Amino acid sequence: MELCGGAGHSFEIAKKLEETGILIGIDKDEEALKASKEKLKDFSNIKYVHGNHDEIQETLSQFNIEKVDGILLDLGVSSYQLDEKNRGFSYMSQESLLDMRMDKTQELTAREVVNQYSEERLSQILLEYGEEKFAKKIAKNICERRKIKEIETTGELVEIIKKSIPAKFSKEGHPAKRTFQAIRIEVNNEIEPLYNTIMNSIKLLNKHGRLCVITFHSLEDRAVKKAFTDSVRKMYLSKRITILCMWSSKSWKNNNKKADNTNRRRTKRKFKSKKCKTSNF
Repeated sequence: MELCGGAGHSFEIAKKLEETGILIGIDKDEEALKASKEKLKDFSNIKYVHGNHDEIQETLSQFNIEKVDGILLDLGVSSYQLDEKNRGFSYMSQESLLDMRMDKTQELTAREVVNQYSEERLSQILLEYGEEKFAKKIAKNICERRKIKEIETTGELVEIIKKSIPAKFSKEGHPAKRTFQAIRIEVNNEIEPLYNTIMNSIKLLNKHGRLCVITFHSLEDRAVKKAFTDSVRKMYLSKRITILCMWSSKSWKNNNKKADNTNRRRTKRKFKSKKCKTSNF
């Protein structure tokens, strides 16, 4: 089972499936599903579902499936969506309309968030979802600009953001990156249901099943790790499930070199980072 995205992972999984195996691809973006079907057209054992990861339990019920051997959650925006200039996801596309909806059937768009949310709410979203240190200044300038004219394009929004951030901070990457991330997360409700998705996914795994989660920013990372930690407490001393977490292999090696055999277990328990490691429960 996979959340489709650009179907790159689905393609590799499908190649390794046995004839009796089934791959279920879920995506809230109908255009991404359409592209996935084209890429995976040579495989006959794939089911496509227009939905979201928080509906994973209901999705399996549709196919009368109680448990699965593996679940891959590929979170966030995909390169396919960023490359689609008319979707409004990218701050590099100056003339795109403010949209940012992964699911085009929903009503809320980035244009509504930018032009209708209060200054206080905008500031809160930019700070919470984008970890933007200039959230108040950007929100204030957005509200000042929209009094004159409604903000319609990504280019207009980028211009406001650039004027809100001091030039000396330009070395920290594109100034609009954090704001665009925050608005996209708000539009698509990406973080709120994530914790329950992880908890439900673990319950849906067969014995020795495997859950892999790919995160791209710290907000997703924290939500996933919290769910993993809570599930470990509930399954303490159980070895039913193998969960693939994202850890930093380089840092992990360095820490292990410093730890002797007597305190290695303690070091492993305390260590936190970002890339890939396998934990058995």
